[in-house]
Amino acid sequence: MTTDAFVARQAIVDRRHRLVAYELLFRTADGGGLAAGADGVGASLAVVSNALLDMGTTWLLGDRLAFVNMGAAALLSELPAILPKDRIVVEILEDVDATPEVLARVQDLRAQGCRFALDDYDHRPAVRALLPLCDYVKLDVLALDAARLRDVARSLRAHPLRLVAEKVETRAHFDACAGDFDLFQGYYFARPETFATRVLEPAQAALLQLMERVGRGAEVDEVEALFRRDVALTVKLMHYVNAAGFGLARPARSLRHVLALLGQRPLYRWLTVLLATSGRGDATLPLARTAITRGRVAELLGARLVARDQRDELFVAGVFTLLDAMLGVPMADVLARLPLPAAVADALLRRAPPYGPILDLVEALESQEVATIGRRAAALGLDPADVSRDHLEALAWVERLGLD
Repeated sequence: MTTDAFVARQAIVDRRHRLVAYELLFRTADGGGLAAGADGVGASLAVVSNALLDMGTTWLLGDRLAFVNMGAAALLSELPAILPKDRIVVEILEDVDATPEVLARVQDLRAQGCRFALDDYDHRPAVRALLPLCDYVKLDVLALDAARLRDVARSLRAHPLRLVAEKVETRAHFDACAGDFDLFQGYYFARPETFATRVLEPAQAALLQLMERVGRGAEVDEVEALFRRDVALTVKLMHYVNAAGFGLARPARSLRHVLALLGQRPLYRWLTVLLATSGRGDATLPLARTAITRGRVAELLGARLVARDQRDELFVAGVFTLLDAMLGVPMADVLARLPLPAAVADALLRRAPPYGPILDLVEALESQEVATIGRRAAALGLDPADVSRDHLEALAWVERLGLD
């Protein structure tokens, strides 16, 4: 990455909340992006070249598609033609009009194998001519009232398009458009509503019990006995420990072998990952990915800020920023059941230092608020290049875990 560039990634899911694509958001530290003018295209080329070309796409995307935003300047540049066409959907931003020049460019790129999406479509005559050239159309559920959203969506069914509802921020938004759309994107899938009355599932309760025992330093025999009560948890732990992303020198072949290899602090860390993925089916997977990514980013940033023995705490703190959403119970209630270090609990409840400001930066990396990212990085004395590098490394690490 360049010294002043950031990339964010937002999930796009189907009706069953299964992850099918990401929207990649590239931003430079001055707030520019792929929608920038001619001067910004050069910076955009450098960012995308590093992120998608030099390092390939699998590390960042897995086997999924990526939607990449482009304004007119980027669209008319050489950028779309050099992107991997089997993995990229060029998302034409809402301020791009279907001028003869733009239409000719899109037709030419489509002939080369490019795929296109229209962002924030609202039936404007100035963009309607692009519809036959696109594979996806995005509608902003916050910009249109329910009746208008339904009318526009149904009118688009005359075209062979997949419809994407974006800015889906609540369950009500999702329910209102689930019947008319194919794909969905928005904070609802990363920050779902919390229902304080939900009862913990048996697997979640067992994990919390294990984490309580490990956190207070229980003997291996006691921990192993708890694992043996739940075969599914044992199998999951074996799978995670033997995954490439965990870096063990040799395969673990038994539960006791796993526990001996890991030790208490790493075991607590892996239990944190299991807890993040223990929710109710496919709907929790985008959330689990976000939570685990936060943990890894926090840990990597912590390598520049805190002592080595605090980095595992930062990983746990990062994952637990979404603990209330993952379990569906208030944060304070769950933390009351876990013997977390005071610094972790204070960061989660009040964003208190030393970990709280790091968690604030980690959350900002998921947004398009580049000024906020830069301000929070500067407050911690971090170089934007290092922050961006750690974020990208965390995204790649989570893909290697094979969560789904």
